[in-house]
Amino acid sequence: MFYKRPESVLVVVYVVSDDVLVLRRRQPPDFWQSVTGSLRWEETDPLEAARRELFEETGLGEGLEIIDCNKVNRFQILPPWRHRYAPDVMENSEHVFRVGLAERRPAVLNPNEHSACEWLPRSIAADRVTSWTNRDAILALPP
Repeated sequence: MFYKRPESVLVVVYVVSDDVLVLRRRQPPDFWQSVTGSLRWEETDPLEAARRELFEETGLGEGLEIIDCNKVNRFQILPPWRHRYAPDVMENSEHVFRVGLAERRPAVLNPNEHSACEWLPRSIAADRVTSWTNRDAILALPP
């Protein structure tokens, strides 16, 4: 069986005026998040994984500056996803990035991964996302 690498990226896309893009996962239902995804086994640079995931999940990326927040979160892998990892893997390392936009841009979702997206004010987006690491990343965005 092919197991996922327990190292991922979190990319918070936001408009400098206030709004944050959040995506609703297909499974589990009502799981809201920013752009996320695992590094592939052959990838060596989390920034490149962030760029890939941003494009795969939103269609965004052309000409955008992805900023490394120089933060790596460690957390327990939740039960709904644990089967994707080797049996002895219980934790994931998550590299945090952000992308600031001058104005909202339409996102083109991957329908296999996400069923909806919304641009929300930061405080509401922070309440909407399911993951504490995502919430912290939104609240840490520059003004």
